[in-house]
Amino acid sequence: MSKPDPFKYFKTSRAFIRLAVMMYVRFPLSLRNVEDLLHERGIDISHESVRFWWQRFGPMFAAEIRKKRAECLRSGPQWQWHLDEMFVKINGERHYLWRAVDHEGEVLESFVTKTRDKKAALKFLKKSMKRYGRPHIFVTDKLRSYSAALKEVGAADRQATGRWLNNRAENSHLPFRRRERAMQRFRRMRSLQMFAAVHASVFNHFNSERSFSSRANFKKNRAAALAEWRQLGAA
Repeated sequence: MSKPDPFKYFKTSRAFIRLAVMMYVRFPLSLRNVEDLLHERGIDISHESVRFWWQRFGPMFAAEIRKKRAECLRSGPQWQWHLDEMFVKINGERHYLWRAVDHEGEVLESFVTKTRDKKAALKFLKKSMKRYGRPHIFVTDKLRSYSAALKEVGAADRQATGRWLNNRAENSHLPFRRRERAMQRFRRMRSLQMFAAVHASVFNHFNSERSFSSRANFKKNRAAALAEWRQLGAA
């Protein structure tokens, strides 16, 4: 039995919807920036349409990307994860965005909490390991919540800390920070959680690490990623 077509009742072409969602999530653009860029290409839509599309289809596209990634990770042993938390303000109040990054720099999981205590770290770890399995090494900073949570799940001997060991996680925050500034921050935890998850999956999908490959290989990887993106949500 084929799954229902998610674009069935939309008058706008699915190709335009995918393009709008990709532009808004992938690049540090506002809703009105996307509207203007699409208008230049002959696509006359409102910025509110872009908002509706990314909220409707963004989580669906991200779930498909994340599902394939999780299947690949669970099929073999994982070397190490880099765990880190970043401060994010919601209506002037400080919240914490926990992120798990693998050894290649891909964001595996994003989780928003109001605190960064043992309870929050434990919930974040359990959610990540349930989806991706358990790595050989957890690289963290010296926040005590990590050691307490890892001890709770029986992985205290797998923790590694050091002055520069967690640079992989620190650098992975930069693309999200650029998007945060373009969006003028967030107003609700739910909005932050949804966008962080969608942004991580889309960034992973198109991130080809161009500095580590030749121009020819980079172009092939970029074309393959774009072709796969155009198939997301297909009936």
